[in-house]
Amino acid sequence: MTLFPADAPILRAAEMRAAESAAFESGVSQEALMERAGTAVAQQVQRIAFGRPILILAGPGNNGGDAFVAARLLRQWGNDITVAALPGNADGAAARMRTAWTGAVQSLDAAEPRPILVDGLFGTGVTRPLDPGVADRLAALSSHAFVVAIDLPSGVDTDAERSFAGAGRADLTVALGALKSAHVTGPDAGRMGHVVLADLAIALPATTRTILRPTIAAPARDAHKYSRGLIAVLGGAMPGAARLAARAALSAGAGYVVLTGDEAGQGGPDALVRRTDPQVLLDDDRLAAILVGPGLGRDDNARTLLDMALAGTSPLVIDGDALSLLGQAGPERIAARTAPTWLTPHEGEFARMFGDRHGNKIDRTREAALQARATIVHKGPDTVIACPQGTAIVSTHGPSWLSTAGTGDVLAGTLAARLRPGGTGAAEQAVWLHGRAARLAGPAFVADALIDHLGQAIAECR
Repeated sequence: MTLFPADAPILRAAEMRAAESAAFESGVSQEALMERAGTAVAQQVQRIAFGRPILILAGPGNNGGDAFVAARLLRQWGNDITVAALPGNADGAAARMRTAWTGAVQSLDAAEPRPILVDGLFGTGVTRPLDPGVADRLAALSSHAFVVAIDLPSGVDTDAERSFAGAGRADLTVALGALKSAHVTGPDAGRMGHVVLADLAIALPATTRTILRPTIAAPARDAHKYSRGLIAVLGGAMPGAARLAARAALSAGAGYVVLTGDEAGQGGPDALVRRTDPQVLLDDDRLAAILVGPGLGRDDNARTLLDMALAGTSPLVIDGDALSLLGQAGPERIAARTAPTWLTPHEGEFARMFGDRHGNKIDRTREAALQARATIVHKGPDTVIACPQGTAIVSTHGPSWLSTAGTGDVLAGTLAARLRPGGTGAAEQAVWLHGRAARLAGPAFVADALIDHLGQAIAECR
């Protein structure tokens, strides 16, 4: 699991180029920006070098210019530096940085492995696979080295839409200016190693960011169970999943949780209220949220319950079987609601509802949120939260131990509980609490164990 800086911008390649162009128009020189980038890389390499010899690979473009800046500074700081480079451009800032390096420059073919390798061959903007010869040399030089990538490992698609053969890998990636889509999502996200963000002091759009630990205040002095939120969880064919969601809602801050269904009276804590008839509950104007989907099943009764939930005027969380029942008709039906809606699909459920879409996970989720006029929590190792206003938040802090049955039900219940106190930040709160509870639970937990750690996770948010 890679931990990223909190509340950090995530940009596509075109967005990063636009931000750099705006900086140049404001008076920042390309050389100054390259110096900032190379200095940030050099500082990270210096931190882990401990006197070991360093091989720096420089490409023909701006990534290579950053590499030459890093080489110059690292040698000034007393390190043993070897530079191997591809033929460079004849002019421009990168060429001037190459000229400022006064040491020897080897060809890539002549380079010998060293304990630390700085990969500055190709960064943002790669649109095709590496030349096979370059890819083979990079792989050979990287095989036994600690690899530091400048911005991205060479050969990685910045926008995370595809995976190119021969792409490099890194133990440490220094993201320049902003995180890129490929750092947090897509087929090559596992190639990054530990990712650090180098602030280049330029203005950046804030449309997509990494998740931030929320601030959660204690209930007001005069709070009561209804002001904290009455939550209705509609149970169906598999009551265990609905109970997990209901218990999670209780532990995530809801004031009053009612579980409906024929088997609602079996299992769970005494504080969990049971009802067999959901319609009476859905007509209650004190209702803060409805949760439908965990353990719902896909029979006629499930369809009836889903129709009732969609017809309600309360905020609605749709998960699991309910998403599959909606299928391709879902976006239109959800968009027609007058009350806000949250969807929590995994990749398969997302595809069944929204079909095949172009772009990376962030782009696809944002477009789906706009279409359905709903907030979408697109689950996975790279959970993407997208709202209808076009913004997105990405979380990669949930451990891979979450890949077990029932953890999605816990997330859905946590989200339902946070709707009343969390407002527009409810989804971000729920995802953060879910991931933090998983880390507190340790390895190889069952989904039930997450619930016991939600309170501790909330305590860290004050």
